Amino acid sequence: MGHGSDTLSLSVHFQGSATHEGTPLFRGVTLDLRAGEWTCLLGVSGVGKSTILRLIADLPIHAEFDGKISASDGQPLSGRIAYMAQQDLLLPWATVAENVSIGDKLRGMRPDQSRRDDLLVKVGLTLHAAKKPSELSGGQRQRVALARTLYEGGDLVLLDEPFSALDARTRADMQDLAAELLRSKTVLLVTHDPTDAARLGHRIAVMTSDGLNWSDPPNGPIPRDIDSAETMQSQAALLKTLRAA
Repeated sequence: MGHGSDTLSLSVHFQGSATHEGTPLFRGVTLDLRAGEWTCLLGVSGVGKSTILRLIADLPIHAEFDGKISASDGQPLSGRIAYMAQQDLLLPWATVAENVSIGDKLRGMRPDQSRRDDLLVKVGLTLHAAKKPSELSGGQRQRVALARTLYEGGDLVLLDEPFSALDARTRADMQDLAAELLRSKTVLLVTHDPTDAARLGHRIAVMTSDGLNWSDPPNGPIPRDIDSAETMQSQAALLKTLRAA
């Protein structure tokens, strides 16, 4: 299934613990992803954020998991998820345009060229559409990966550090674009950067070895103004929590 639907019906419940070679990675984490909202999960490296994301995506992990993951409608999540990993995972033999719509090719479907071209315009890569990944910078590759995820448009969108390789201006632009194109989706964003959470989060949690510490998001619709007092105060508070974790 590609491109998802426009419903706001899908919410996801995650509850459980994970260990790695007998050492606890996280304990008793409960995380509810609300329908049509962005949930932002922050934390230092190694605390288990990406493990939670990969568990929800039903991808292999280097840990043992004891818990449950369920969708609000009782149906399997398989086929309804768009996932963007930390690595861009672009196919080296395919062009930028082909990488964006690769999901359709793998499903034996004809790519939606109009949708693909529109996304390439929005991520600023139209002039690079015929290039191979080896001809791109790291930031450009990450924009291709983001466009591919937006093209897929699953009802549940899992983003693992999607803006990390981007310069500050492009990062803000891509935050705006993701907020616009994923407005009807249920999104889990894993990030190290308080700016991502302050601008995009309907719900924000800082993950530590002891569990999740929830933080009130700034007021207002997403994406929030990057230079508003509330956004900047939220960034500062989240950074303080991260440093104390």
